[in-house]
Amino acid sequence: MIKAVFFDFFNTLVYFDPPREKHYADTAAEFGIRISPEAIAAALPEADAWWRSENFRSTIKDREQSSKFDAYRGYGLRILRDADNTVSPEQALQILAKAFSVGFKFKNYDDSLPALGALKGKNMPMGLISNIGEQIDSYLDRAGFTDYFAHKITSFEAGCDKPQPQIFQLALKRAGIAAAEALFVGDQYDLDVIGARSAGITPILIDRNGAATGDYDCIVIKNLAQVLNYL
Repeated sequence: MIKAVFFDFFNTLVYFDPPREKHYADTAAEFGIRISPEAIAAALPEADAWWRSENFRSTIKDREQSSKFDAYRGYGLRILRDADNTVSPEQALQILAKAFSVGFKFKNYDDSLPALGALKGKNMPMGLISNIGEQIDSYLDRAGFTDYFAHKITSFEAGCDKPQPQIFQLALKRAGIAAAEALFVGDQYDLDVIGARSAGITPILIDRNGAATGDYDCIVIKNLAQVLNYL
């Protein structure tokens, strides 16, 4: 019997608009740096993982200014690693500062709130498991999701990223349920499906764009309303 449904956040419940890779590419162009959104998209997973590892080591926002700027430089250089022209550490810092000052906007997928509402109507507890930082509460508030999630576990809090099982195990502990009593819905096979399965949770892959094929060894859904079929 399923007693809780956990969700990933970005690209499962919400999406960036414009995409992060376009935002960074457009900002870089303002500084004379030529790089395609596709090149940035390829670099972002590794850059994000590096940023989170730095944050685990020592909270970046609480560091001395010089150390904080070093982290921003390192992150920016990783994002811009495949630029057509050489990027200096100071340029990377300036580009990142400009991109952050403008901010990143995201929108809900059309099926997110209806699906969450339907699950709440069935008195199904819901949780969030995401490789993002401390700002999760503000993100949920902006999306209108605050009243839906009883449990929120981020990689910052867990001290590790998906697909490591510990972040999923912490979510189970918070919910007070066994792994066999949970579902986890996410959009990335290598992080979400493998990670949930490593903790004994039944994974569901959300594939709105039809990229998934019959080769996947997990439940694949096209919209979040289908989650209710697996309770």
